[in-house]
Amino acid sequence: MRIAAVGDVHLAEDARGALRPALENLPEHADVLLLAGDLTRHGTLDEARVVADEFADLAVPVIGVLGNHDHHSNQQDEIIDLLTDRGLIMLEGTSTTIDIGGETLGVAGVKGFGGGFAGKCASMFGEQLMKDFVGHTVEISEQLRKSLAQLDTDVRVALMHFSPVTDTLHGEPPEIYPFLGSYLLGEPIDEHHVDLAVHGHAHAGHERGTTPGGVRVRNVAQPVIRAAYAVYELHPATPVAAAAT
Repeated sequence: MRIAAVGDVHLAEDARGALRPALENLPEHADVLLLAGDLTRHGTLDEARVVADEFADLAVPVIGVLGNHDHHSNQQDEIIDLLTDRGLIMLEGTSTTIDIGGETLGVAGVKGFGGGFAGKCASMFGEQLMKDFVGHTVEISEQLRKSLAQLDTDVRVALMHFSPVTDTLHGEPPEIYPFLGSYLLGEPIDEHHVDLAVHGHAHAGHERGTTPGGVRVRNVAQPVIRAAYAVYELHPATPVAAAAT
Protein backbone atom coordinates (compact mmCIF):
# COMPACT_ATOMS: atom_id res chain seq x y z
CA MET A 1 0.00 0.00 0.00
CA ARG A 2 1.24 3.44 -0.93
CA ILE A 3 0.06 6.01 1.61
CA ALA A 4 0.51 9.69 0.84
CA ALA A 5 0.25 12.17 3.70
CA VAL A 6 0.56 15.88 4.38
CA GLY A 7 -0.49 18.29 7.09
CA ASP A 8 -0.33 21.98 7.93
CA VAL A 9 -1.08 23.24 4.44
CA HIS A 10 -2.87 26.27 6.00
CA LEU A 11 -4.89 27.12 2.93
CA ALA A 12 -6.72 30.39 2.34
CA GLU A 13 -8.03 32.19 -0.74
CA ASP A 14 -4.59 33.46 -1.76
CA ALA A 15 -3.37 29.83 -1.91
CA ARG A 16 -6.15 28.61 -4.20
CA GLY A 17 -4.72 26.31 -6.87
CA ALA A 18 -1.28 26.13 -5.26
CA LEU A 19 -1.42 22.41 -4.45
CA ARG A 20 -3.75 21.09 -7.11
CA PRO A 21 -1.16 20.73 -9.92
CA ALA A 22 1.04 18.53 -7.69
CA LEU A 23 -1.98 16.44 -6.73
CA GLU A 24 -3.32 15.73 -10.20
CA ASN A 25 -0.91 12.81 -10.71
CA LEU A 26 -1.34 11.48 -7.16
CA PRO A 27 -2.83 8.12 -8.28
CA GLU A 28 0.45 7.34 -10.01
CA HIS A 29 2.28 7.51 -6.68
CA ALA A 30 -0.21 6.63 -3.93
CA ASP A 31 -3.38 4.68 -3.18
CA VAL A 32 -4.73 7.02 -0.51
CA LEU A 33 -4.05 10.52 0.82
CA LEU A 34 -4.07 11.35 4.55
CA LEU A 35 -4.48 14.95 5.75
CA ALA A 36 -3.01 15.57 9.20
CA GLY A 37 -4.87 18.73 10.20
CA ASP A 38 -4.37 22.50 10.01
CA LEU A 39 -5.92 22.49 6.60
CA THR A 40 -6.96 26.14 6.97
CA ARG A 41 -5.31 29.23 8.41
CA HIS A 42 -8.08 30.50 10.66
CA GLY A 43 -10.77 27.84 10.51
CA THR A 44 -13.29 29.72 8.35
CA LEU A 45 -15.74 28.21 5.90
CA ASP A 46 -14.30 30.28 3.05
CA GLU A 47 -10.89 28.74 3.72
CA ALA A 48 -12.46 25.28 3.96
CA ARG A 49 -13.94 25.76 0.50
CA VAL A 50 -10.40 26.26 -0.80
CA VAL A 51 -9.38 23.04 0.95
CA ALA A 52 -12.25 21.20 -0.69
CA ASP A 53 -11.35 22.54 -4.13
CA GLU A 54 -7.73 21.44 -3.68
CA PHE A 55 -8.36 17.94 -2.33
CA ALA A 56 -11.70 16.76 -3.73
CA ASP A 57 -12.00 14.42 -6.74
CA LEU A 58 -8.41 13.19 -6.71
CA ALA A 59 -9.23 9.63 -7.87
CA VAL A 60 -7.89 8.22 -4.58
CA PRO A 61 -9.62 8.28 -1.18
CA VAL A 62 -8.77 11.34 0.92
CA ILE A 63 -8.97 10.88 4.70
CA GLY A 64 -8.39 13.73 7.12
CA VAL A 65 -8.56 15.15 10.62
CA LEU A 66 -8.74 18.78 11.70
CA GLY A 67 -6.04 20.67 13.56
CA ASN A 68 -6.00 23.53 16.04
CA HIS A 69 -6.12 26.18 13.29
CA ASP A 70 -9.26 24.56 11.91
CA HIS A 71 -10.94 25.10 15.30
CA HIS A 72 -9.96 28.77 15.64
CA SER A 73 -13.25 30.26 14.37
CA ASN A 74 -15.44 27.70 16.15
CA GLN A 75 -16.72 26.45 12.81
CA GLN A 76 -15.13 23.02 12.98
CA ASP A 77 -18.43 21.15 12.68
CA GLU A 78 -19.42 23.14 9.62
CA ILE A 79 -15.96 22.56 8.10
CA ILE A 80 -16.28 18.81 8.60
CA ASP A 81 -19.73 18.85 6.97
CA LEU A 82 -18.45 20.88 4.02
CA LEU A 83 -15.46 18.62 3.41
CA THR A 84 -17.55 15.48 3.85
CA ASP A 85 -20.07 16.77 1.31
CA ARG A 86 -17.18 17.17 -1.14
CA GLY A 87 -16.19 13.53 -0.71
CA LEU A 88 -13.40 13.70 1.88
CA ILE A 89 -13.55 11.21 4.77
CA MET A 90 -13.17 13.25 7.95
CA LEU A 91 -12.39 11.49 11.23
CA GLU A 92 -12.61 12.56 14.88
CA GLY A 93 -12.63 9.69 17.31
CA THR A 94 -13.78 7.52 14.44
CA SER A 95 -12.26 5.12 11.92
CA THR A 96 -12.71 4.07 8.33
CA THR A 97 -11.72 1.05 6.24
CA ILE A 98 -10.87 1.05 2.55
CA ASP A 99 -9.88 -1.70 0.14
CA ILE A 100 -6.60 -1.34 -1.73
CA GLY A 101 -5.86 -4.06 -4.24
CA GLY A 102 -7.61 -6.72 -2.21
CA GLU A 103 -6.01 -5.69 1.09
CA THR A 104 -7.71 -3.57 3.72
CA LEU A 105 -6.42 -0.34 5.21
CA GLY A 106 -7.93 0.91 8.46
CA VAL A 107 -7.40 4.51 9.55
CA ALA A 108 -8.36 5.81 13.00
CA GLY A 109 -8.24 9.55 13.42
CA VAL A 110 -8.33 12.24 16.10
CA LYS A 111 -7.16 15.83 16.36
CA GLY A 112 -5.19 15.05 19.48
CA PHE A 113 -4.14 17.62 22.05
CA GLY A 114 -1.24 18.70 24.26
CA GLY A 115 -0.07 17.99 27.76
CA GLY A 116 3.51 16.86 27.35
CA PHE A 117 5.43 13.64 27.61
CA ALA A 118 6.36 11.11 30.26
CA GLY A 119 8.31 12.72 33.09
CA LYS A 120 7.62 16.26 31.85
CA CYS A 121 3.87 16.50 31.52
CA ALA A 122 0.83 18.15 33.01
CA SER A 123 -1.43 16.21 35.36
CA MET A 124 -5.09 16.30 36.32
CA PHE A 125 -4.45 18.07 39.61
CA GLY A 126 -5.09 21.51 41.03
CA GLU A 127 -7.15 24.16 39.31
CA GLN A 128 -10.18 23.11 37.30
CA LEU A 129 -8.66 24.70 34.17
CA MET A 130 -5.63 22.42 34.46
CA LYS A 131 -7.82 19.37 35.03
CA ASP A 132 -9.91 20.35 32.01
CA PHE A 133 -6.78 20.77 29.87
CA VAL A 134 -5.37 17.34 30.68
CA GLY A 135 -8.81 15.78 30.74
CA HIS A 136 -9.35 16.81 27.12
CA THR A 137 -6.25 14.88 26.08
CA VAL A 138 -7.32 11.88 28.15
CA GLU A 139 -10.71 11.91 26.42
CA ILE A 140 -9.24 12.20 22.93
CA SER A 141 -6.71 9.45 23.61
CA GLU A 142 -9.53 7.17 24.73
CA GLN A 143 -11.41 7.97 21.53
CA LEU A 144 -8.33 6.94 19.56
CA ARG A 145 -8.07 3.75 21.59
CA LYS A 146 -11.69 2.82 20.87
CA SER A 147 -11.50 3.64 17.17
CA LEU A 148 -8.33 1.56 16.76
CA ALA A 149 -9.99 -1.34 18.57
CA GLN A 150 -12.76 -1.32 15.98
CA LEU A 151 -10.34 -1.96 13.13
CA ASP A 152 -9.83 -5.51 11.85
CA THR A 153 -7.74 -4.76 8.78
CA ASP A 154 -4.54 -5.85 7.11
CA VAL A 155 -2.86 -2.50 7.83
CA ARG A 156 -3.76 0.03 10.54
CA VAL A 157 -2.79 3.70 10.62
CA ALA A 158 -3.33 6.27 13.36
CA LEU A 159 -3.91 9.76 11.96
CA MET A 160 -3.75 12.85 14.17
CA HIS A 161 -2.61 16.46 14.25
CA PHE A 162 -0.75 16.59 17.57
CA SER A 163 2.28 14.37 18.11
CA PRO A 164 2.34 11.17 20.18
CA VAL A 165 6.14 11.23 20.68
CA THR A 166 9.02 13.66 21.18
CA ASP A 167 11.20 12.18 18.42
CA THR A 168 9.38 14.13 15.72
CA LEU A 169 9.50 17.36 17.73
CA HIS A 170 13.28 17.72 17.63
CA GLY A 171 14.00 21.15 16.21
CA GLU A 172 11.17 22.79 18.12
CA PRO A 173 11.94 24.66 21.38
CA PRO A 174 11.65 22.12 24.22
CA GLU A 175 9.63 24.66 26.19
CA ILE A 176 6.67 24.24 23.81
CA TYR A 177 6.67 20.42 23.65
CA PRO A 178 3.66 20.26 26.02
CA PHE A 179 1.67 22.26 23.45
CA LEU A 180 2.72 20.04 20.53
CA GLY A 181 1.48 16.67 21.76
CA SER A 182 1.14 14.11 24.50
CA TYR A 183 2.46 10.68 25.37
CA LEU A 184 -1.16 9.71 26.05
CA LEU A 185 -1.73 9.61 22.28
CA GLY A 186 1.09 7.10 21.90
CA GLU A 187 -0.27 4.61 24.41
CA PRO A 188 -3.20 3.32 22.29
CA ILE A 189 -0.94 3.27 19.24
CA ASP A 190 1.37 0.83 20.99
CA GLU A 191 -1.45 -1.12 22.61
CA HIS A 192 -2.96 -1.88 19.21
CA HIS A 193 0.35 -2.44 17.38
CA VAL A 194 -0.43 0.13 14.71
CA ASP A 195 1.61 -0.07 11.51
CA LEU A 196 2.13 3.69 11.15
CA ALA A 197 1.23 6.85 13.05
CA VAL A 198 1.00 10.15 11.16
CA HIS A 199 0.79 13.68 12.58
CA GLY A 200 1.56 17.31 11.79
CA HIS A 201 1.61 20.49 13.92
CA ALA A 202 5.38 20.64 14.59
CA HIS A 203 6.57 22.85 11.72
CA ALA A 204 10.18 22.90 12.88
CA GLY A 205 10.25 19.27 13.94
CA HIS A 206 11.71 16.11 12.48
CA GLU A 207 9.98 13.74 10.05
CA ARG A 208 10.83 10.36 11.56
CA GLY A 209 10.26 8.96 15.01
CA THR A 210 9.24 5.83 16.90
CA THR A 211 6.93 5.13 19.82
CA PRO A 212 8.28 3.32 22.91
CA GLY A 213 6.67 0.18 21.49
CA GLY A 214 8.46 0.50 18.15
CA VAL A 215 5.68 1.92 15.96
CA ARG A 216 6.89 4.20 13.19
CA VAL A 217 5.75 7.83 13.60
CA ARG A 218 5.94 10.37 10.78
CA ASN A 219 5.57 14.15 11.07
CA VAL A 220 4.10 15.17 7.72
CA ALA A 221 3.72 18.90 8.40
CA GLN A 222 4.40 20.47 5.02
CA PRO A 223 7.22 22.70 6.36
CA VAL A 224 8.93 19.48 7.49
CA ILE A 225 8.50 17.27 4.41
CA ARG A 226 8.92 20.28 2.07
CA ALA A 227 6.74 18.68 -0.59
CA ALA A 228 3.11 18.45 -1.61
CA TYR A 229 2.99 15.11 0.22
CA ALA A 230 5.18 12.28 1.46
CA VAL A 231 4.59 8.66 0.46
CA TYR A 232 5.02 5.67 2.78
CA GLU A 233 4.81 2.11 1.51
CA LEU A 234 3.25 -0.36 3.94
CA HIS A 235 2.85 -4.09 3.67
CA PRO A 236 0.80 -6.27 6.03
CA ALA A 237 3.02 -7.47 8.90
CA THR A 238 6.14 -5.85 7.39
CA PRO A 239 5.65 -2.04 7.20
CA VAL A 240 8.44 -0.09 5.54
CA ALA A 241 8.56 3.68 5.20
CA ALA A 242 9.61 5.10 1.84
CA ALA A 243 10.92 8.49 0.75
CA ALA A 244 8.99 11.72 0.38
CA THR A 245 7.50 12.73 -2.95
